[in-house]
Amino acid sequence: MTAAAPTRPVDATAAVPVAVPPPGALPETAAIDYDPEAIAAYYLNRPFEVWSRFLQIFWPLFSFAVGLWWDGRTGQSRNRRARRAEQLREILTDLGPAYIKIGQALSTRPDLVPAYFLEELTKLQDQLPPFANAIAYAFIEEELGQPWQEIYAELSDRPVSAASLGQVYRGRLHSGEEVAVKVQRPGLAERITLDLYIGRGLAAWLMRNVKLVRSNLVAISDEFGRRIYEEMDYNHEADNAERFARLYGNGPEIYVPRIYRQFTRRRVLTMEWIQGTKLTELKAIEAQGISPEHLIEIGVQCSLRQLLDNGFFHADPHPGNLLAMPDGRLAYLDFGMMSKIEDYQRHGLIEAVVHLANRDFEALSQDYVKLEFLSPDTDLEPIIPALQAVFAAAEGQSITELDFKDMTDQLSDVMYRFPFRVPPYYALIIRSLVTLEGIAFNVDPNFKVLSRAYPFIARQILVEPSPELRAALRELLYKDGQLRWHRLENLLTNASQSEDYDPDELLRQTLEFLFSERGIDLRRRLVRELVDGIDRTGQQLLDDLRLRLERQLGLRPQASHADATRPNAIEELLRILDLLRRSPQFDPLRLAQILPEVLFRPELAEMGRDVALGLGEKLLVRFIRDVLAAPAGRPVIAA
Repeated sequence: MTAAAPTRPVDATAAVPVAVPPPGALPETAAIDYDPEAIAAYYLNRPFEVWSRFLQIFWPLFSFAVGLWWDGRTGQSRNRRARRAEQLREILTDLGPAYIKIGQALSTRPDLVPAYFLEELTKLQDQLPPFANAIAYAFIEEELGQPWQEIYAELSDRPVSAASLGQVYRGRLHSGEEVAVKVQRPGLAERITLDLYIGRGLAAWLMRNVKLVRSNLVAISDEFGRRIYEEMDYNHEADNAERFARLYGNGPEIYVPRIYRQFTRRRVLTMEWIQGTKLTELKAIEAQGISPEHLIEIGVQCSLRQLLDNGFFHADPHPGNLLAMPDGRLAYLDFGMMSKIEDYQRHGLIEAVVHLANRDFEALSQDYVKLEFLSPDTDLEPIIPALQAVFAAAEGQSITELDFKDMTDQLSDVMYRFPFRVPPYYALIIRSLVTLEGIAFNVDPNFKVLSRAYPFIARQILVEPSPELRAALRELLYKDGQLRWHRLENLLTNASQSEDYDPDELLRQTLEFLFSERGIDLRRRLVRELVDGIDRTGQQLLDDLRLRLERQLGLRPQASHADATRPNAIEELLRILDLLRRSPQFDPLRLAQILPEVLFRPELAEMGRDVALGLGEKLLVRFIRDVLAAPAGRPVIAA
C-alpha cells in the first residue's frame, strides 16, 4: 500500500512546517493543517508503523465478517445478533475516531442497517469511553493559561458525554452562565493522521486496480482529511458556530448556542449549555408536548436553506448534534465538520431538479457535466437513454411523488456502467442528507426527500435572480413559446408551502426582474401573451354577441356544451393573482406601496404601447382577411 510521492522534500524529524504534526514531531498545542504530501513523506520511512496499524484495522473487521458468515451458516444469526451488534460497536470504538464516525453515519440509516445494530451503533454518538479528568484539566490549563478553577466556578466530576474527538463537561462560569466545556482527546492528531494515510493509500490502490471505481476516491479521502483536521481545531469550530448562527439562527425555531471566545482555544471549547432531548428519543419529545414530525420538518427546511440558499452546511447532523429544546426549538450542536457548496453547484442542483420535472434527459446529462460528475469530453449519447430508463417507471408522477431512495439506487447502477465520478463536495452533501433522512425515517417511514424539498426549490427558482435560475424558470414555464400557466400555478402553490415564502417580496423581486435589462425577453413574451389573451377575449365577446343575436332571431338553437370556451391568458393571470392574494402571508398594504412605483416605470409604458400595437396589427390583419379579401356574398362578421 503506497501513497503519492511528495513533490517537495520534508524534514519529518524537525517539523512538518505548518502542515500536519507527525506523531511526536510537534506539540499538541501547535496549529495543524491537512497536507497529504507531508504525511506521505513522513510515513514512507516508517513502514512498520503503517503495516502494524493496517493489521490492527484489518484483522478485527475480517474476524467480524467471518463470524457473521459462520452465524448464518450454522443457523445462529438470530441468537447471536445482539452480541454481534455489541461486538461491532466495540471494534469501531477501539479503531478510533475515523471509524467511530463511520459507525455514527450508519446508526442513522434504518434502511441500510438491521434494527438490532442501530441501537448499539447509536451509542457511538456520545457514550464512548472517556479519558482521565487529570488529562482534561491539564489541557484546559495549557490552552487557557490558568487552572480550571480560576476560569469555571463549577465543573462536573465526570464528563457528561464522550464523543469521537473529545469529551464534554458541564460547568458554570464565575459570571453565572451555564456552559458546556469540550476538551479534545490526547494523541488525537497522531492517530487520525496515520488512519488517513492508510485510507488514502487504499483509495489510490482501488483506483489503480479496480476498474469499476471511477470516482476520485483520493480526492474524497483528502476532503474528509481536511474536514477532520478542521474539526480538531476548536477555534475553527467556534468560527463555524458563529457563522451558522448569523445565517440560520435568527428564526424562531432554530437555536445556536453562544460561544465564549475568551475561553476557547484549539483543544478547549466553551459554549452555552443547551438543555434538550435527542431527536431519536421520540417518546421523551412527545411527553413534552412537542411534535417530532414538526421538528424533523424544521431540520429539513434548515438543511435545504444550508444547501440551496447560503451554501454553508452542517456536514454531520447526527442525532447527538440535534436537540429538541423544551420550548419546541431545534438546537444545533457541534460545528466542527462544516462545508461549503459554491453558487454554480447550488444552481446546478436546482437546474437538475427542473430538468427532471421536465423529463429533459439531454439537459439532465449536461447538468452532470456542470456538477463535475462527468468530464466535459464524455460522450453523452449513450447516457441519455440510460437516464430516461431510470425514470420510465415514474412517468406520469409529479416530482414530489418520486421515491428518492429508489431513484438514487437506480442512478447508482447507471453510474457504475458509465464514466461517472463522485466529486468530493457531493460526498459531504450526501453524508448530510442521508444522515438527516435516516433520522426522519425513524419518525415517518414514508418520508420523501423530494416532496419536502420541492417547495423550497420552487421558492428559489421564483425569487433568486441568478441568470442560471432565470433560465431554469423559463425552461420550466415555457414550451414551444407558450407559457404553461398550470406550471406557474403549481410552482406558486409549492413555494407557498416553504417557511421562507413571502408573496409580497416575490412580487417585488419579480417586478424588479421584469423591468430590468435581464427581463427584456420575459417582457416580450408577456406582451405576446397579453396581446393573444386580449384578442381572444375580444373575439369571445364578439362571438357571444353574435350567438345571442342569432338565438334571438331563431337562427341557432340554445346554448350547448360546444359553446364553452377555454380559459384565456387574462383569466389565467387573474387566477395567479388570486392565488397570491389568498396566501396567508399576503399583505395588501405592501402591495399598495409597490403599485405607484410600477405604474410610472417607463418599461411598463413601453409594454402598453407594444400591447396596443400588437392588438392593432391583429385587428388590421383580421380586417384585411375578413372584409377586404372576403369573397363576394360572404358575411362580413365571421365566426
